[in-house]
Amino acid sequence: MSFSGSHPQSILFLAANPKDTTRLRLDQELRDIGEGLRRAQKRDQFHLEQRLAVRPRDIQRAMLDISPQIIHFSGHGAGKEGLVFEDEVGNTKLVDGEALAGLFELFADQIRCVVLNGCYSELQAKAIVNHIDYVIGMNQAIGDRAAIEFAVGFYDAIGAGRPIEFAHKLGCAAIRIAGITEHLTPVLLKKSL
Repeated sequence: MSFSGSHPQSILFLAANPKDTTRLRLDQELRDIGEGLRRAQKRDQFHLEQRLAVRPRDIQRAMLDISPQIIHFSGHGAGKEGLVFEDEVGNTKLVDGEALAGLFELFADQIRCVVLNGCYSELQAKAIVNHIDYVIGMNQAIGDRAAIEFAVGFYDAIGAGRPIEFAHKLGCAAIRIAGITEHLTPVLLKKSL
């Protein structure tokens, strides 16, 4: 499935790095994705929106305001416990995969792909893929450099009009080309028909 049509597709970049967690280079990831999309062959077909220091309610508000086709989460994952968002004072607030899947199910008619660029996020991806066509999660911990290389490769391919499966493969290849051994960490899941 590739992205084409007369209306620009919205990509919603959600980032959370609570003050009680290890610092990540989320700003670099966002900047590099944005630069890649701005120079992309099909740049007019995509619009990148961002929400930083995301709290759980910020996700639903952004989904209502933006109506994204791609949702990209960048931050920490905690395996079975969920993805790490922020609470009202900037500390960790975990949201499990079933809760996220329930929210995304409400927007399944518009969301085509979810990228969970956080450690151990494959568990959440498996819950979300029951409702969304394509979901990418990480099957183990992923380092900052590998996460950024994957995201840049993935969105470079999307911006060139390539299908999601190709974009996933290019993102994994980008990790490997950078000399990082985590190229098998991003896992693409497809919704069963």
